[in-house]
Amino acid sequence: MKSMTLRRAVCCALVSLAVIGGAQAQTPAAPAAPVAGLPDFTGIVQKNAPAVVHVEAKYTGKTARKGRQAQGRATPDDPQMDMFRRFFGMPMMPSPEEQQRTSLGSGFIISADGYILTNTHVVDDADTVTVRLQDRRTLTAKVVGSDPQYDIALLKVDAGGALPFVSIGDSRTLKPGQWVLAIGSPFGFDYTVTQGIVSAVGRNLGSQDQPYTSFIQTDVPINRGNSGGPLFDLQGRVVGVNSQIYSNTGGYLGVAFSIPIDVAMNVVKQIKEKGYVTRGQLGVMMQPITDDMAKAFKLGSSAGAAVTQVSPGSGAEKAGLKAGDVILAYNGQAISQVADLPPLVGMTPPGSKATLQILRDGKKQDVTVTVGEMKRDSKTGAVTQGSGEPAPTRSGTTALGLSVEDADSDTRKELGLKAGEGVVISDITGPVAARAGLQPGDVILMVNQQRVGSAAAFRDATKGLKAGDTVLLLVRHGDQSGFVGLTVPGKGDDE
Repeated sequence: MKSMTLRRAVCCALVSLAVIGGAQAQTPAAPAAPVAGLPDFTGIVQKNAPAVVHVEAKYTGKTARKGRQAQGRATPDDPQMDMFRRFFGMPMMPSPEEQQRTSLGSGFIISADGYILTNTHVVDDADTVTVRLQDRRTLTAKVVGSDPQYDIALLKVDAGGALPFVSIGDSRTLKPGQWVLAIGSPFGFDYTVTQGIVSAVGRNLGSQDQPYTSFIQTDVPINRGNSGGPLFDLQGRVVGVNSQIYSNTGGYLGVAFSIPIDVAMNVVKQIKEKGYVTRGQLGVMMQPITDDMAKAFKLGSSAGAAVTQVSPGSGAEKAGLKAGDVILAYNGQAISQVADLPPLVGMTPPGSKATLQILRDGKKQDVTVTVGEMKRDSKTGAVTQGSGEPAPTRSGTTALGLSVEDADSDTRKELGLKAGEGVVISDITGPVAARAGLQPGDVILMVNQQRVGSAAAFRDATKGLKAGDTVLLLVRHGDQSGFVGLTVPGKGDDE
């Protein structure tokens, strides 16, 4: 009985809809907007799959595998890589012994004479590397060179003839929302195709071992074995090298990262010409700009990078940069955060000129800098000295709650201070200052971008402050310097 009632209810609803539909039919409806169909990737796959290879790296124990530790590389089990994971490994749940002896990944042929691109972490320190082509040929590959910071390795095979190769695109033209697809060997399943869209560009992951790469973020499914494989645009051109994913499980969660192809091809060019990769260096240490700092700098927003230290003899020093400058743009490209600058500087050829737009004393100006060369380990290629990397920071929305004293000669010698440079914090008198990280023994070098060298000078620089005023301090803690914005509390504020 209930079933019959339900049927009748449905019939009545259908009749009502038919009547309503008939009434609406008397008034012509506006034509529906055409719906674009989903792209067909079959042509791209058929054309490019023959140029994608399966990469297998074996470790026999003949080569000491200390490269990853020396270069700051992280394995999938390293806590450092808990969320950002690079993928290599054997399919079908291999034994621990097999995992230690073999890693699998992907790669792609970039020229008919057998040059192949993959990730450094796929072949790093391997004793032998082989690649398998789509026609099932297996060839021994030579690691021509690699760069651990960019995570790009260049291989070479001799196939006895011309090989199919991919077309190289321009990753700088990518925009969020564009379709892209990957071809690779996830879990050892060769020539697997996955697709998605570009989620973001210029993504810096905050990684200590990859500060010079602005990644392409996609939602293309990437898994173990996809590392080193190509990312294509709809024109069938390679725009990225698939590298890692964001995951707390080890599996794909919808966020993947690829190295821009213009970065990868820059590595290829340098390896072919010099055998190693160089990076540009400004010679500055920087920190992010907080809201309080932006207020003190008289910036409309917290965009930019605040210079906290300038290395003696560097291009930045010779160009006149100094602590307290705010870098707003590099060669015309806006710097919205500190992490934006290292990739731009790193890609600049050493010895070339770069134009910085800076803010100094509330005024914008352009400064031309001769870019230096980053120091590197001659064996591993690892960077040994930072350039444009964010320094440890101490900042907060705090009030002035401290006392200072002059530094004696012994203290100055110990801290490397010149005569008339800086005052030492002797005591923290307010809880908010303590929450900002200021500590007795820290050295205040500047107040509102004016250098102070005595307790009297500090008092002069901070007198006349009223509730709501923000004071910008340049503070040295140990051998690092950073800006701290302190806001004077008003009545009723937490003091």
